[in-house]
Amino acid sequence: MDEKDRFGDKLRDKQKGQEDEYFARRDRELLEKLRQDRRRDAMASGGQMKCPRCGAGLVERAHHAITVDECPSCGGLWLDKGELEQVATREEEGWVGRLLRDRLLGT
Repeated sequence: MDEKDRFGDKLRDKQKGQEDEYFARRDRELLEKLRQDRRRDAMASGGQMKCPRCGAGLVERAHHAITVDECPSCGGLWLDKGELEQVATREEEGWVGRLLRDRLLGT
């Protein structure tokens, strides 16, 4: 009886592994499709980024020598890669700088 139980456990483990592999592959394919759709939408809108909150076109603005993307509709500010680190290094003594440095830079 023990031999039959071990075989059944191995079979269930194999099925679970195959199921996990299937869903991981499907998730990768869906993510890639979303990325392609986003690129196509950006190209169709002339390369202008859209606000993640309300969908309005973002406008680039320089604030204290850091370029941010600002939404004229909802007022949101969005940072590109590296800009958050710039804010953190400039604001070392402020609470925002300490928070960002601790969370992002691991210091």
